[in-house]
Amino acid sequence: MKKHHSHHLLTAAILSISLLTVMAGAAIAPALSVIHDHFADSPALLIQLIISLPALFIILTNLLFPLLCRIMRSKTLALVGLVLYTIAGTAPYLCSNLATILLFRALLGISVGMIMPLSTGLLAFYFPPQQQASLMGLSAAMNQMGGVVATLLAGLLSTHRWNNAFLVYLIALIAIILVICFLPNEKLSHQPSETTPSNPKPDPIEQMTFLQRLRHFHPSVVGMFLCMSLFFVYPSNFAITAHAETTLSNNVITYIMVGLDLVAFIIGLFFGRLMQQMPVAIKYIAPLSFLLGYLTLAIDHNLWALMLGSSLIGIANGVGIPYLNTIASIKGGQNATTTVMPLISASLYLGQFLSPIYISQLGNTLLHCPRAPYLVAVVVAILYLLQTHLTRHFQSLPPKA
Repeated sequence: MKKHHSHHLLTAAILSISLLTVMAGAAIAPALSVIHDHFADSPALLIQLIISLPALFIILTNLLFPLLCRIMRSKTLALVGLVLYTIAGTAPYLCSNLATILLFRALLGISVGMIMPLSTGLLAFYFPPQQQASLMGLSAAMNQMGGVVATLLAGLLSTHRWNNAFLVYLIALIAIILVICFLPNEKLSHQPSETTPSNPKPDPIEQMTFLQRLRHFHPSVVGMFLCMSLFFVYPSNFAITAHAETTLSNNVITYIMVGLDLVAFIIGLFFGRLMQQMPVAIKYIAPLSFLLGYLTLAIDHNLWALMLGSSLIGIANGVGIPYLNTIASIKGGQNATTTVMPLISASLYLGQFLSPIYISQLGNTLLHCPRAPYLVAVVVAILYLLQTHLTRHFQSLPPKA
């Protein structure tokens, strides 16, 4: 890490961005049933787009992220994204039209597309490889903590009025303050022929075309798509399914969903240690936990099954995302911010966007029962397990200094 930056304050500024990224969609999940009731005449798929639509625009922005890094330096890019995030996230509070809400959700996606690669890529830019597993775990933990706070607040606020849930996006003001105070405004991208004293030779990964990078990093890119596709089955369906098949109150369902984020948060805190102690076996934890979690939710809808299934999915998410980010950032090197991390981020949100379509909608079309998406998720989890086994070769972490 560069010596002229304070370690802890810089880390806090970067992790504050991680606090926000999961909130693009999942924060509103506990309020989805209330929003569905308010817009009862609208198709259910349009209601689910409130959660998944930002992902499409995150993907489009991620593809332009290297260009944005050439136009703006790190702090400028982060602040533009964070201000847009705050405005677009809270604006639906003032809306009564579903189309207008979806427009602001699209703008929210653009803002997250600007800050998401920074939330992980800056860790690779400023910190050496031997620290990245722990930091990626902390990033994922902060991501889940954002989910805990936002999910809890959104669920509680929506009990009073459906649109109150969108006020949770005001949390972004914390990140804006930290970024203004502690994030350096540095150039992240170099022109293909540009060299610097610390980079005497151009990075060969930066010289690659988009398709070459995709082939180079395909195990992590495909893995992230499957991981996020599976995770997003949960926020897209859990509240609606639990309301339909149980007598649990909206608050109890919210607490169960918060429990998932808490499990993932705790896993993230210890991820660095897990990665060091079981570098080979850890790759199987996410696909197996998704498989067992959705199998539990598909078989039974008693309270214990809902809690157990949610916890297993929390474990899968808490391990899967930082694992894929860690190995991708180590493989991408210091310039991972502008090379591999936009691909990983785009893959993550492509899974989020397509999950309601190719898993939830397919399940509902084929099986015609509330828990049908969970059954399709079991099949996808098996595919994720196979992809992990066939493409994820052993990759040890560099020794600690």
